Amino acid sequence: MELIVYDRQVWCPYLPRQVARMPLRMPTRDLTGEELDERLAVGDRRQGVVLYRTRCPRCEACEPVRIDVARFRPTRTHRRTLARGLRELAIEIGRPQVDAERVALYDRHKRARALADDAHPIEPQTYEEFLVATCCDSLEIAYRLNGELVGIAITDRGATSLSAVYCHHDPTKTTLGVGTFSILYQLELCKQWGLRWLYLGLYVAGNEPMAYKARFLPHERRIDGRWHVFEKAPAERVAGESG
Repeated sequence: MELIVYDRQVWCPYLPRQVARMPLRMPTRDLTGEELDERLAVGDRRQGVVLYRTRCPRCEACEPVRIDVARFRPTRTHRRTLARGLRELAIEIGRPQVDAERVALYDRHKRARALADDAHPIEPQTYEEFLVATCCDSLEIAYRLNGELVGIAITDRGATSLSAVYCHHDPTKTTLGVGTFSILYQLELCKQWGLRWLYLGLYVAGNEPMAYKARFLPHERRIDGRWHVFEKAPAERVAGESG
């Protein structure tokens, strides 16, 4: 059972001048791996202890994205990025947590994206509610370069899937490609753990920070209630155009 805890129209966090509706639903207990798989398969995303799925009145730009791990074909750049990350980064997998180091990294990442609503530093309690609190089996993957924290990926584990919830990384370490490496590393984890799917969240045409998700091929995007396979990266649509 799930309780609707918030449901009203707001300004879209992904596209300018668009109105969004993303009802937040709170499960009455933690989800099993199979239940998480079911939610992901119909397009649900998780934020803290709640689930959401877009129900926007005039826009259908948000498209859930997933990768069938066995079918994924890495590019030459992907292979180089993965090899370099495995060579240079120390990787720690554990439970999500909050401390000053993680909060500072999150703030540097947000400032680099220059979003108006991210002008103020995040409070540790808000970080915990957003990235530590959960309603399923969640992992934190921490990436360190010579002991310095340069990336954090929060990931949910289902019975047959991983779901990349959020990744924040040091914007000064661009040559490492931590964001891309994190997805490639989670694909490797899926292979090691015998999982079929890696969910990447939402692809939104017209939103540059999300464009990279469509470069992992082939991938599937959920459109009009069905998953469609894409062998090539999509052409950009007009922001807010239905599709």
